[in-house]
Amino acid sequence: MKIHRKKLLLWIAIGLAAAVAGVFFITGSKKEDEKSHVIFIPKVIDEDNDFWKLLIEGVEMAAAEYHVDLTIVAAKTEDDYEEQNALIEWAIAQKPDAILLTPSSYTETTPYAKKIKEERIPLILVDSEVDEDIADTVIATDNEKLGEVEGNYMKRYATEDSQIAVIGHVEGSSTAIKREKGVRKGLGEYEDRIVDVVFCDSDYDKAYRLMTELIEKYPGIDLVAGLNEYSAVGAARAIKEKGLHERIRVVGIDSSLEEIQFLEEGIFEIIVIQNPFKMGYMGIEAAVRILDGEKVLKHIDSGCELISNDSVYTEENQKLLFPFREE
Repeated sequence: MKIHRKKLLLWIAIGLAAAVAGVFFITGSKKEDEKSHVIFIPKVIDEDNDFWKLLIEGVEMAAAEYHVDLTIVAAKTEDDYEEQNALIEWAIAQKPDAILLTPSSYTETTPYAKKIKEERIPLILVDSEVDEDIADTVIATDNEKLGEVEGNYMKRYATEDSQIAVIGHVEGSSTAIKREKGVRKGLGEYEDRIVDVVFCDSDYDKAYRLMTELIEKYPGIDLVAGLNEYSAVGAARAIKEKGLHERIRVVGIDSSLEEIQFLEEGIFEIIVIQNPFKMGYMGIEAAVRILDGEKVLKHIDSGCELISNDSVYTEENQKLLFPFREE
């Protein structure tokens, strides 16, 4: 009987060991199959703005393809850096594997971006930057170049008597700062013909009102640069309504359906387009590579392209203007 008991205890011990090993094996396998959790904090989620829609679609498509568990949260308005900063603190508390961030402020977001890195969470900046080199990588259009393309075009038509207006989006954001700098650089000797720089806080109606006020304040205004979709569209609406598009040349950034229609109508002289879908897709792709231990470039330029009325229908530009969208 003692021998049988010993054998029984031995088999029980082996069984328990196997069961424990099985638990570790199952747990280990589960961890290998677990999805990485990435939180994306854009400036805003705006279904009425094609830039943000395409950027988020790019993030979502890449997350699906790379099997990433994605959470997207944003402030109610693009200029509300305080709400975004609170969301950054919330995101850190969730302990995600990585954070994608589009900073609302070039300076005020910086301390909170630092907190992400202090917690050893990979940080990928998409579209916009902060004033310190904190992020693992920045994926964005070369915003100074973007503005310079606008400025170079306006320079062709500028004169010593020109009155040039710049309508920006969010004062203090990296994109507004760099695009305005690029416009000035592109204008060259005509930079001093800029009579006013105003900011619409990424609001179509405010951009419309500002453009109306500029027309009244500067009756000789002949060149206008809009620095994003909101500012460009709002300005174009005012100029179209007043029938001034033959006298005032307007250049815009981004490629919403309304902007393309204004381009076709001749309200816009040109639009300079980004590739927000590609930007968003590359953001998730960079996060996955970083989590896999790969090195990524510190700055990745997602590119820009000038499109005029006579080039809007080329096959290459049609692909840029109407990128694939997953239904």
